[in-house]
Amino acid sequence: MKCIVVLGTLDTKGREVEFVQQEINSRGHTPLVIDTGVLGKPTIDPDIHREEVARRGGTFLSELLKNPERERAAPVMARGAREIVAELNRQNKIHGIISMGGTQGTTLSTEVMRALPVGFPKVMVSTMASGNTAPFVDIKDITMIFSVADIMGLNPITKKILSNAAGAVCGMAESRVEIRIEKPLVGITTVGITTQCALKAQEVLEKHGYETIVFHAVGTGGRAMEDLIKHGHIKAVLDIAPIEVTNEMFGGLLAANQERLTVAGKHNLPQVIAPGAIAVNVHGIPESIPERFKDRKRVRHSPKITNIRLIKEEQEAVAHEIARRLGHTLGPAVFMIPTKGYDYYSTEGNCFWEPESDRAFVQVLRNELSVNFTIIERDTDINDQAFATEMAEKLIELMEMKYR
Repeated sequence: MKCIVVLGTLDTKGREVEFVQQEINSRGHTPLVIDTGVLGKPTIDPDIHREEVARRGGTFLSELLKNPERERAAPVMARGAREIVAELNRQNKIHGIISMGGTQGTTLSTEVMRALPVGFPKVMVSTMASGNTAPFVDIKDITMIFSVADIMGLNPITKKILSNAAGAVCGMAESRVEIRIEKPLVGITTVGITTQCALKAQEVLEKHGYETIVFHAVGTGGRAMEDLIKHGHIKAVLDIAPIEVTNEMFGGLLAANQERLTVAGKHNLPQVIAPGAIAVNVHGIPESIPERFKDRKRVRHSPKITNIRLIKEEQEAVAHEIARRLGHTLGPAVFMIPTKGYDYYSTEGNCFWEPESDRAFVQVLRNELSVNFTIIERDTDINDQAFATEMAEKLIELMEMKYR
């Protein structure tokens, strides 16, 4: 029998929460209802009352009710619910979480869910699930289910969707697969135009007995990798595609954040880095490209994606920023540079081939990169199989030095 948290505002969503509660019970599991409401009167009795949630959020409910504006109350209730749920998880008392809501409920409940570790079952039934879910999911494995109708009462359609959602979280909680890492797990970043490098490096690493986990460097990918580093799951990094730094600097779609490319170094992990796709700034359809990039070299990567090539001065700026971020590196590391192209589009004969700009990038790195880095240049492109093999072998050398 598993314990499933059900989050909800019981004054307005009491009937729906009660229905989900019954569905969880019918599957042989135990629901634990937490009331995150502020106004009104709960229509069902929760296991954890709103007074306790507010208190854990740092304010007495009576104080919130004196001025119960959403902007003031919602952060308090989210913080309290987050603290309660995180503590229950640390005590291994809960095995899944489910909630339902519109804009307010989704915002609060997914904030709580994002505080839980990867692998913990999380299901959000939301009116917002057919739109942009990035603000709610971010880099955590939250399952978003579109509610189809607004969550305002029970009807045959809503009942079926809520039943499905309850079944989903119960099924997840019943999974016997656990996250068990018995040898150093290697994080690899890549994008489509560096995939051949990643595939070969992955093959070499796995032949040497290492497990790998590959991240699509689309903004969330690199951040997800670094979050797993913080939680102790990843013990070495093959950062083939730091394109997320470029996109953050120049307003591209694949932007990460200011932490990107700093975490492995701060945690003193073995790392080998390449400049995969660092001259590529990613935008949407041609009509969406900012005016300042309109006259640049471009490639339609897909019907929805247009790649813009940086100019020399911008590529130098990226090198300055990469060197700054890698200044956090505490131990030995390697930066490998393929002089004949940093991605498929940048190889000789292709549209982004600009060796002069690439050389300018390298010169900045040589001048500014941390002394902990060894810079290796090879007269080939990034997807060359020998280059990928050498990247993997260099990382294996660093891992053997650290973990043997």
